[in-house]
Amino acid sequence: MSMFCYQCQETAMNKGCTIRGVCGKTPETAKLQDLLIHTAKTVSAYINLLDGKTILDNEMHCWIINALFITITNANFDDSAIIDEIETGEMYREALEIKISELSINIPEKYSKFIDCTCEMQTEETLLEYAGKVGVLRTPNEDIRSLKETILYGLKGLAAYVEHAKNLGKENFEIYSFVEKTLANIDDDSLTLNELVTMVLDVGKYGVLAMELLDSANTSAYGNPEITKVNLGVRSNPGILISGHDLKDLETLLEQTKNSGVDVYTHSEMLPGNSYPFFKKYENLVGNYGGSWWHQTKEFISFNGPILFTSNCLVPPRGTIAGYLNRVYTTNSAGMSGCKHISPDDSGNKDFSEIINQAKTCNPPIEIEKGEIYGGFAHNQVLNLVDNIVEAVKSGAIKKFYVMAGCDARMQDRKYYTDFALALPKDTVILTAGCAKYRYNKLNLGDIDGIPRVLDAGQCNDSYSLAVIALKLKEAFGLDDVNNLPIVFNIAWYEQKAVLVLLSLLHLGFKNIHIGPTLPAFLTPNVLKVLIDNFQLGTISTVDKDIENF
Repeated sequence: MSMFCYQCQETAMNKGCTIRGVCGKTPETAKLQDLLIHTAKTVSAYINLLDGKTILDNEMHCWIINALFITITNANFDDSAIIDEIETGEMYREALEIKISELSINIPEKYSKFIDCTCEMQTEETLLEYAGKVGVLRTPNEDIRSLKETILYGLKGLAAYVEHAKNLGKENFEIYSFVEKTLANIDDDSLTLNELVTMVLDVGKYGVLAMELLDSANTSAYGNPEITKVNLGVRSNPGILISGHDLKDLETLLEQTKNSGVDVYTHSEMLPGNSYPFFKKYENLVGNYGGSWWHQTKEFISFNGPILFTSNCLVPPRGTIAGYLNRVYTTNSAGMSGCKHISPDDSGNKDFSEIINQAKTCNPPIEIEKGEIYGGFAHNQVLNLVDNIVEAVKSGAIKKFYVMAGCDARMQDRKYYTDFALALPKDTVILTAGCAKYRYNKLNLGDIDGIPRVLDAGQCNDSYSLAVIALKLKEAFGLDDVNNLPIVFNIAWYEQKAVLVLLSLLHLGFKNIHIGPTLPAFLTPNVLKVLIDNFQLGTISTVDKDIENF
């Protein structure tokens, strides 16, 4: 096979992409990403060997986080950028090897696989040849491989949240240490199934810390999200569309476009930015344009202006629609051949003037819809309403909550989530976060005693808010177990951040979580049985029965 990848929900035949990624990545890109992960494991192993015996450059920790983030589904398709990251990792590896030698530290057998690493990879051809030896299938035992990949995918999701927090000046070195220790030891052949299961759950523990860190970073910088009606229409000015998840980039773009005559629209996972008090002072923040990430190949054409990607959710366009690539810019972990990448200067500042100047030459966006949608129901806002919610539950006005967080994607079976939302009884409320909400957040589902039936907490990382809300409701109702609340979890997953959200919910004690529309291909029957036996993990077919029996 040309490649092997099964980290996302759309993987071919729910088994694995072996010729080309459904996401659009080529076999070469897939192999280079495998090699980047291997290099990150190598650097992590050497950091662990040094065990604090020498002072390390903080950028080394940040490189490991970024290396993980780059390999998230739909984040980076630029082979040259990935090679640059591998070469940076090699530079760190060589520097660490010198320190290890100077300190006469013995390298244990479990790290011996990293010694020769990439020392003979001088060309892209030799890079790819070596990369074929360190991919997913390097582990022959399917159950062991399943657990290792679950751990790795959770770390990738964690890395995304940690990087966004760092961009706002928030870091937690305990998280860095955990990531590096886990990467260093994940391929230890002596690990048992039980030890790997423990590592899986530890990823969930640190996932909670990472989401807490990002929540703190976002709210300390921009205030607590508040109930907001977000405009879906357009104005007559030229515009810039900002997509992805990084709120620091939204701030920078809004500040640099202020009084320029250029409007800014959010897209997909950037929609929640409209609900932060800080951003409301910018008159040129118009609202949201379009739907979830996979609609971009149509919506970017009608938008007319430039698009800035601040994180993953890129789709490589094909054929005639590829003509808009000269209007697409990337930053942070995102990258795609044919697009201009904007990096920070030595002071950490970004210059978006090229995007702004191009926007001034473009026609205004073509309107594709009108109206408004609600947002801003993160934990602080909902907890202000907790007395109203408790009263509505006690009176019988609200019978049950359905947590429908997670990711959207292209496959036809995703229509299930729209149908599910429409089928819910009128006395139920949907708690959501992530781009899965685009399957139902524009439906007219009404409200219950003034409480909207769709409460949108924000981005995928704001699934943390939904957990905080549930734990607060447990306290308000005087319950001993959060699983006794009238809450059902029906989570749509697509990529690795959703994997981390699931593991974090499991760590917090939530059970009976239903995931779909298909189960992850990387979960073998034996591993799945462990999750079912210990956490009652369910499928969408089992949550459908809940509606039937409502």
